[in-house]
Amino acid sequence: MATTVSRAAVGQRAHHLDHGRRARLDTSVRIATEAVLWLSLLLVTCWWVGDRGIQDLGAWASGLISVGRLTGLVASVLLLAQVIAMARVPVLERAFGQDRLARLHRLIGFTSFNLMLVHIVTITWGYAGGSLGASIATLWDLTLHSPGMLLAVAGTACLVMVVVTSVKAARRKLRYESWHLLHLYAYLGVGLALPHQLWTGQQFISSPAKTAFWWTTWAAAAGAVLVWRIGRPVAVNLRHQLKVSEVVEEGHGIWSVHLSGRRLDRLGHEAGQFFTWRFLSGPGWSRANPYSLSAAPDARSLRITIQGVGDGSAATRHLRPGTRVLVEGPFGRLSSRPRTRRKVAFIGAGVGVTPLRALAEGLDYASGEAVYVERFRDRPLFASEIDHLAARRGLGVLRLPGHRRGPESWLGDGIGMVDDVDALRHWIPDIADRDVFVCGPTPWADSVRRSLEALGLPDDQFHLEAFAW
Repeated sequence: MATTVSRAAVGQRAHHLDHGRRARLDTSVRIATEAVLWLSLLLVTCWWVGDRGIQDLGAWASGLISVGRLTGLVASVLLLAQVIAMARVPVLERAFGQDRLARLHRLIGFTSFNLMLVHIVTITWGYAGGSLGASIATLWDLTLHSPGMLLAVAGTACLVMVVVTSVKAARRKLRYESWHLLHLYAYLGVGLALPHQLWTGQQFISSPAKTAFWWTTWAAAAGAVLVWRIGRPVAVNLRHQLKVSEVVEEGHGIWSVHLSGRRLDRLGHEAGQFFTWRFLSGPGWSRANPYSLSAAPDARSLRITIQGVGDGSAATRHLRPGTRVLVEGPFGRLSSRPRTRRKVAFIGAGVGVTPLRALAEGLDYASGEAVYVERFRDRPLFASEIDHLAARRGLGVLRLPGHRRGPESWLGDGIGMVDDVDALRHWIPDIADRDVFVCGPTPWADSVRRSLEALGLPDDQFHLEAFAW
């Protein structure tokens, strides 16, 4: 018995040391990334000041040009930061997670786009001598005769299309697959802007230091895209040769796709993560869809579970065994990586329980240290598998039937009119001492988060995979 306890204690200490090391590394990467971005913005601003940017503000026309130069510089830095943020660089993916990177990408993207518009308006207005009426003719002349301007106009048009389709009202009207394909035009827009910046921007070519900075930044962005968005997926798919094994009905418009491949132990995935998937089964194969793994890695197979909510997802129901599959990933921090506590809780709704089911199987915990909470409408997903984990590993299971009670509640209407916070406190009294993994529709997940915050859960113990795009 003494030997068993000693080994368990050693294992637990090793567990905490490993997760502590990874947490410190991720924190360092986040701090360093944010510092590099802010220092880059400060550097180009200092260069603008050194080039009489402030003095030029004293006159109307020169002031407009000066503002245009500054907004153009800041927009360029943010545009490149946006590209790098979504280039699927592993060190950034692990440190930030897809949810946070997507939010940063959206914030930085809209900011850089707005600054780019200000740059176009003010620089043109300034070159027109401060005359608003002459600005259209000046813009036309600049477009036709300034080096790289025609390419820059084409690049701006691409970015406008991306931004317009990223507005929430437009996104609701687009299929995910179409939105994803249109979003790739952002890379073309950024690439077409480069010649104009290098040929006509004095802030880019007036000194060796400036030239080195901009070429290095552009090379980093281009390299990140070429290596991680193109090179790595090609290498992964050539190595692993994924194919569909079978499609299994789970009920109520949900099914699981089982996949096999070569050397899956080297795929680098963890329970709870997701990939983007392309099934080579006919038209639409080029459009990628994100699906989480619904079973823990076993080095022999993969399983994803899909709900038919669009044309792309519905088509997967009819996949035939042997269909080739292309993947990108793995992505996401809904895994063991951000874990800080031995005790955990999994809270999910609908098909959002998919990664949580994989985590319930794949995470290390002792009997009584993990609780699985599922809100469902008709019947729970993976019920027999979860019951098996409960019997074999001591997983606590709480099932909440019914439709969502309202926009402010995350509970189902099948449990009566109890307060969300009081109910959670009653069911899991030590919830604030656990890591909590949440996955489901965004409004529902926000309700869960409010209840957890009311119960004192620290932010670093809340781990979310938003079931949205």
